[in-house]
Amino acid sequence: MPTTTPADAQGLCNFVDLSPSPFHVCATVAATLTDAGFTQLTETQVWPSEPGRYYLLRGGSLIAWSTEGADGDPARPFRIVGGHTDSPNLRVKQHPDLASAGWQLVGLEPYGGAWLNSWLDRDLGVSGRLTVRAGNGAEDVLVRVDRPILRVPQLAIHLSEDRKGVQLDPQRHVNAVWGVGTAPRSFLAFLAEAVEVEADAILGWELMTHDLAPSTLVGADADLVSAPRLDNQGTCYAGTAALLAAVGHVAEHGGPVPLLALFDHEEVGSMSDRGAFSDLLNTVLERVVLARGGSREDFLRTMAGSVVASGDMAHATHPNYPDRHEPAHRIAVNGGPVLKVNQNLRYATDAAGAAAFALACAQAGVPLQRYVHRADLPCGSTIGPITASRTGLTTVDVGAPQLAMHSARELMGAKDVTAYARALGAFLTPAN
Repeated sequence: MPTTTPADAQGLCNFVDLSPSPFHVCATVAATLTDAGFTQLTETQVWPSEPGRYYLLRGGSLIAWSTEGADGDPARPFRIVGGHTDSPNLRVKQHPDLASAGWQLVGLEPYGGAWLNSWLDRDLGVSGRLTVRAGNGAEDVLVRVDRPILRVPQLAIHLSEDRKGVQLDPQRHVNAVWGVGTAPRSFLAFLAEAVEVEADAILGWELMTHDLAPSTLVGADADLVSAPRLDNQGTCYAGTAALLAAVGHVAEHGGPVPLLALFDHEEVGSMSDRGAFSDLLNTVLERVVLARGGSREDFLRTMAGSVVASGDMAHATHPNYPDRHEPAHRIAVNGGPVLKVNQNLRYATDAAGAAAFALACAQAGVPLQRYVHRADLPCGSTIGPITASRTGLTTVDVGAPQLAMHSARELMGAKDVTAYARALGAFLTPAN
């Protein structure tokens, strides 16, 4: 993602195609940040006191910030854009080698709320990370196989009882075919050869499938983006662009400390060492204040003045299912960013947070849409309520509209990519 050009739909396509797993999302963002002058820090080192641009990685999560333009006040508040790096998919089991009816299979299981039928009859690659033995310790190796090695076949319509489809059992019906034979074949040995490590050196793995069809612009006017993992790589891309735009502005004009927080494991509840429910964000925020010479009192003052935009994708009104949407809250693709409100706090937005994002959209010159879920349907959630409760920060839930959320392939508006990034950029750099 070039740092000298605004966010756009083709840039998002390129970003998604580079990032088949949360680990690859972080690698893509980290490479972009490094090109823009950011320095990677580790959690075990002493952090520098001088102003600068920094980021850290923890598995599939990344946090980046800039203290350039500091006015000497260690209690300068943060403006934070949050998001998540993971997407629903099919993941490789711990004992993946299976055989059935003369077919060699790889055992898979759903991750998150994957819309299972969308994964059938697709050419699938594999990505993620291996942890391998290195001397007396271990190290991580990124894995990416971008050729069609796996396929989950649909049942023929002639074998369905009513020819209207089948009810997919996540235990039995999502294993992938990858060869012919009566004996299982070692999937890990195959991957070990692909990344040039010894199979017996593999100590652990987090592996997942990804759709191999490239992301692309579609429609008569090429005004739509067709891509996998838009939920939530749309925010990862727009948030990164927003941070890059913000750091230059803050360095010259001052303002809140801009920070980007991208968490893994949102799709399964965020309860991990690197999810939004962990202490990762709180720890980073406090260490940034302490590294600048601040005290615990300064940190608490900083938190009181900070605001978070929890970025996740939003439901556009579906043309074939308009009855599934709140009739007074239609959301248009290419209609601008979406403010998400839920009275039962599935979204964290309150009046103060809503005002902060509405002002950002006005500052960016982009329209704002307001989303409310149907009251008679269960509403999904985001990192917003978790972040708000874990940090005590004012938090607003926002997003860009899309169709087919949690499908293997999703759809959003091309114009919304730029509008979303501009709104997030303005949120990070509020007008005085």
